[in-house]
Amino acid sequence: MVAAWRAALKGHRVALLEANQKLGVKLRISGGGKCNLTHDGTVKAMLAAFPNDQARFLRPSFHRFTNADVIELLHREGVDTYVRENGRVFPLDRPGSAAAVVEAFVALMQKAGVEVRPGTRAAGLEGRAPRVAALRLQDGSLLQADAFILATGGASYPETGTRGEVAGWLEKLGVPTLPWTPALAPIPLKASHAAWEGVAFRKGVLRLLEREGGRRIGAFSDDIVFTRSGISGPAALELSGLAEAARRKGQAWLAYDFADSTETEMDSDLRHEQTTNPHLSARNWLQRWVPERVAESLWRAEGLGDLRLKDLPKGIRSKLVGWVTAFPLGLPGVVPLERGEVAAGGVERSAVDPQTMRVKPWENLYVCGELLDVDGPVGGYNLQAAFSTGFVAGESV
Repeated sequence: MVAAWRAALKGHRVALLEANQKLGVKLRISGGGKCNLTHDGTVKAMLAAFPNDQARFLRPSFHRFTNADVIELLHREGVDTYVRENGRVFPLDRPGSAAAVVEAFVALMQKAGVEVRPGTRAAGLEGRAPRVAALRLQDGSLLQADAFILATGGASYPETGTRGEVAGWLEKLGVPTLPWTPALAPIPLKASHAAWEGVAFRKGVLRLLEREGGRRIGAFSDDIVFTRSGISGPAALELSGLAEAARRKGQAWLAYDFADSTETEMDSDLRHEQTTNPHLSARNWLQRWVPERVAESLWRAEGLGDLRLKDLPKGIRSKLVGWVTAFPLGLPGVVPLERGEVAAGGVERSAVDPQTMRVKPWENLYVCGELLDVDGPVGGYNLQAAFSTGFVAGESV
């Protein structure tokens, strides 16, 4: 929508083809339906959240169409926004807030003269380098144009229309692509905890290890939430891509550190508590860190009864410390590509000019958004990347 709006503002006759019957289906469900638009802060700070190679690619587009530009544009269309403490930007929380964002972009396109064709599914591209001649539609007809912008998304949430098939079209034209892999997805667990569904672990660190007690592969400081089959929440989403890659290598173990401290530090803390507060229930000490439902479950399983800190055996003390500093979540299952907020992979960045979003060596073919091999962290970064690269593609045709 941003690409079409910008191209039309430059005086081009623009048609936007949408396979769904309505626009912005995925945008409407982003951020749990609240639509985490972008992230607050400077362009430099936003780019710092991406891997270095992705940040270098995105830098021109992020400066051309900034997070502040997105917010100002929406404000002009009557969509008020606010910033949460974690820097994430949302429309004001009211019924239909995500839909209001979509309608704002639709209004911008209408005023610019974009022709929207809903229910129109494309099937491929026709042409030989250096020019695309036409877009082949599913009904077999051809749509000719002077320039083509592909803004078809990745391969996550296929029910929204993002099925990833466009990467295959581009491969046939010789454009290098990478296979789709999950990113920002819930993580299934081999040993799930359905009884803990809805329980959150907060203000700690999710760690991905090669094996239990092994070398750390990755970590992210934020919350997780238990689902019927595994874990979700910001930390789980953030580590999902790494977890899937590690699982495929047979080297993956997940643990949660409630205190962000070492076992030695936590053991010292517990020893001090034993001295200063010997009659404290050991179960109550554990519940300072671990949610009550989980702590009670662990306590019953171990049969520890009304154990006081003064009577704590060394082996049980070590177990308590381990629960707090490396709570065992266990082996991850197969991370589902279709449930990711975004997908990694797609068109290789080296095949695209970051100043224009033009695919090399094609003269009239542009790509933007999640179709590019760009996958930033949770928090509005990926939508900003879509808006910024879409703006540059629309401006460059």
